[in-house]
Amino acid sequence: MNDAGIDLLKDFEGFRERAYLDVVGVPTIGYGFTKGVQLGDHMTQAEGQERLKTEIAEFEGGVITACTRLPSPNQLAALVCLAYNIGINAFRKSTVLRLHNAGDFTGAADAFRMWCKAGPRVVTGLVNRREAERALYLTPDTERRAKP
Repeated sequence: MNDAGIDLLKDFEGFRERAYLDVVGVPTIGYGFTKGVQLGDHMTQAEGQERLKTEIAEFEGGVITACTRLPSPNQLAALVCLAYNIGINAFRKSTVLRLHNAGDFTGAADAFRMWCKAGPRVVTGLVNRREAERALYLTPDTERRAKP
């Protein structure tokens, strides 16, 4: 994943050194890590950076495997950010992926907006995140997106 994608992911996930319950009640720590997290856990920023590298690589591999049409670097970064947030299984079933693989890049970008709910409610932070991911997805790779 390119630096623009890593910056976007870090901006929206933020870093928390102590485990907390996210908006839908899932124990979360660091840069949005949920796997194996229990309330009471803690992590340093350095530990978070290392785990982020590992998790991004896992999600990037999952996204690349799911793509039948090779994404550009900015498209890949946006797709990985989405998959990181919604999970790779949901990503594999998403309209975003289906339209990307069909070559409908505008439609795929617009489909990011379908993923703005946590449970039954629309969450402003997810609306903002999806707009930033959509913008990165549509950004020509000669440009770097501005930070939100």
